[in-house]
Amino acid sequence: MLARRKMRSKELAQRIGIAEPNVSLLKSGKVKGIRFDTLARICEALDCQPGDILEYRPDHGPDAEDGSGEG
Repeated sequence: MLARRKMRSKELAQRIGIAEPNVSLLKSGKVKGIRFDTLARICEALDCQPGDILEYRPDHGPDAEDGSGEG
């Protein structure tokens, strides 16, 4: 969406009020969660819907069976 809007990560970070490294982490998919207000600000800045920028990836780690994170 950044490319479609001809926007750089730095500009998005400034518009939504988070650090540029955090935008990079979001882009790389290395985060496990995002606050709804941050997601809303991103969608507003990029004029998109959450589904345009999010992808569901099931967690297949060792503790994923019950979803609790506790063995």
